[in-house]
Amino acid sequence: MIKHLWYAHRVRPVETVFTIGWGAFWLYWLVAAFFMKKGKVPWSKELRIRALIALVVVILVRLGVFRGHALNTDVWRSALGLGLFVLGLGFATWARVYIGRNWGSPMTQKGEPELVTSGPYRLVRHPIYAGILTAGAGTGVALSWQWLIAVGLAGTYFLYSAIVEERYLTQQFPDTYSAYRDSTKMLVPFIF
Repeated sequence: MIKHLWYAHRVRPVETVFTIGWGAFWLYWLVAAFFMKKGKVPWSKELRIRALIALVVVILVRLGVFRGHALNTDVWRSALGLGLFVLGLGFATWARVYIGRNWGSPMTQKGEPELVTSGPYRLVRHPIYAGILTAGAGTGVALSWQWLIAVGLAGTYFLYSAIVEERYLTQQFPDTYSAYRDSTKMLVPFIF
């Protein structure tokens, strides 16, 4: 009994890697946010969407969807998940560094927007979203399939955000954004 309780509460090295990786990523994100250009988010409809997603997450947590599931012990799943995690966070970070001060929280409208279409943005129109979703999928594969529910919710939010952002960018860059949109996929290179 004691051995079982000890094992159930023991932190595995793969969990530590994901915890440190996500922590470092979000810390960088927070610090980098202090150096972005000023912008505004039209809050009416977008606030309702964000509140709805937050409510769904709270309900899922309260229902225990993310608790009590055995962690993955398959080496291949841990390796695949870790690979997706590193690839995703690397891609999102590359995109964040590349876009520089033009970055903003989802659906932010910049006063002096610049259209960035090179670097990771030549592969997909929303590489930050794509990278975070890939890293989240890797986390789910490596730790617990139930976490893919959270990735699905984040994906829904990111897709909605991308659509809103693209409407704004089409208005801001009527001549150039349509051509860029037609030549580049939204989230998955060559596919979607």
